[in-house]
Amino acid sequence: MSVAIIDYGSGNLRSAAKAFERAVAGNGLDMDVRVTADPAVVNAASHIVLPGVGAFADCRQGLEALPGMVEALERTVLHDGRPFLGICVGMQLLATTGREHGVYPGLGWIAGEVVRLTPSDPGLKIPHMGWNELVPAASDHPVLAGITPGAHAYFVHSYGIVPESSSAILATCDYGGAVTAIVGRDNIIGTQFHPEKSQAVGLRLIADFLQWRP
Repeated sequence: MSVAIIDYGSGNLRSAAKAFERAVAGNGLDMDVRVTADPAVVNAASHIVLPGVGAFADCRQGLEALPGMVEALERTVLHDGRPFLGICVGMQLLATTGREHGVYPGLGWIAGEVVRLTPSDPGLKIPHMGWNELVPAASDHPVLAGITPGAHAYFVHSYGIVPESSSAILATCDYGGAVTAIVGRDNIIGTQFHPEKSQAVGLRLIADFLQWRP
């Protein structure tokens, strides 16, 4: 068993890897954590993580710059059904389209668009930065089992995903209106917040993801 954290030039990979290593050790899991830009490592992994920090287009370009990586993701995640976690922009890339400084194609795994946040309260600043309460919409999802009422997670973003179907929204937070915090379908899940920066809540979610067998 192994988890592949994809290195495509975006994201704080060191903190993500350390959080996954802590979750593995803290839950007695027999798993290797590998940060990789090699599609062969992704092909061999039991769990796959796509982090991301920065602009949608830059992250998409960075992913496409790795020969064979998009194809490896499509094969392992869509065809083979292995558990996948997208984090922040890695979650946003699941959408059909990103509208950050232009219009760019996403992976198209969850139908919807990534658009700029527009809080109803003009006093709320963009980016949305800091701790916010998670409001689960799918209480029976195995990866959300450790999210208890009142749990908070750490967000840093100016854009968010708006799925075409509300069934893809597993949790929201309130920032001048409902903002998508977690999306998912089948063996795919994505968090707009950073679990690696969300202390106990984040470590619990990572551990539940690593033990997920969809």
